[in-house]
Amino acid sequence: MDGRRGGGELRNVNPAERFEASRAGLTGLCYRMLGSPSDAEDAVQETMLRAWRAFDGFDGRSSIDTWLYRIATNVCLDQLRSAKRRELPTEAGEAGDIDDELVQRPRTHWLEPVPDASALPLDATPERRAELRQSLRLAFVAALQALPPRQRACLLLKEVIGFSSAEVAATLETTPQSVNSALQRARKTLATQQAPVEGRGPLTETQRELLERYVDAFHRYDVDALVSLVREDGTMCMPPYTLWLRGRPSMAAWLSGPGIGCRGSRLVEVRTCGSVGFGQYRRDKDGWAAWALIVLELGAHEIESLVYFLDVERLFPIFELPLRLER
Repeated sequence: MDGRRGGGELRNVNPAERFEASRAGLTGLCYRMLGSPSDAEDAVQETMLRAWRAFDGFDGRSSIDTWLYRIATNVCLDQLRSAKRRELPTEAGEAGDIDDELVQRPRTHWLEPVPDASALPLDATPERRAELRQSLRLAFVAALQALPPRQRACLLLKEVIGFSSAEVAATLETTPQSVNSALQRARKTLATQQAPVEGRGPLTETQRELLERYVDAFHRYDVDALVSLVREDGTMCMPPYTLWLRGRPSMAAWLSGPGIGCRGSRLVEVRTCGSVGFGQYRRDKDGWAAWALIVLELGAHEIESLVYFLDVERLFPIFELPLRLER
């Protein structure tokens, strides 16, 4: 489980230190529920506050981690009552082309990436961290947002956190039968979106070589080499713009046309959404300026999708990336 311990946990602990030890696991749960690292951070802070206020009444019948996950789940459900579903441009309409008008939607409309380091508990085993990393995949988190909030909570608590049906039912104040019914509906929805609960394994040698070729082609800005690494029907999008492209010809036209300003860019690798991403810096007269946070979805031999998140002034600090690289 996500760093959870058995019941009967001793009470002679420092609550602040104990809560802080659970922060990464709670952040991971809240991110999967809400689709935004900043919203997840707010939810975790509210969870800590509620837990601090209620700690004197904690009876020890469950582990502290289980208790914190219950609080966090209900904090997220409270937030989702007034929040709209976050999505990626690929879910917001049909594929476009380079001549389409660039239309923006607010930051709060779009799914956002999360650093792996902030959402994966350090005290989990390597095997458990690998499992949790796969459920941070951008495509999987995007599919989760299509579920009603309570179905989303059921699925995450059961399949990702490792609660029993009885524990999920207690968290949501319902019955195990209702939980199992919600799980069936959630799994059916995810299956239609080709987003199974189980993720993919660690990067293979082929995928690592694919990433090296991607970085090399990007630094040389060899458009033909870049698009050859993408699946024939792969996709590319650029939140906050609604436009998204499908297929190598469309991507090549964009990179050679409207995107030509990216020539001369530099990439800095980050670990995000259970995969590898890059901070992209575009060249200017004084060096390189932050331009995009790129998240790649990798197949066995090709890149399946590229998402360029352009809200760099907010996202780069979350990933501890500078906003400029000097010459």
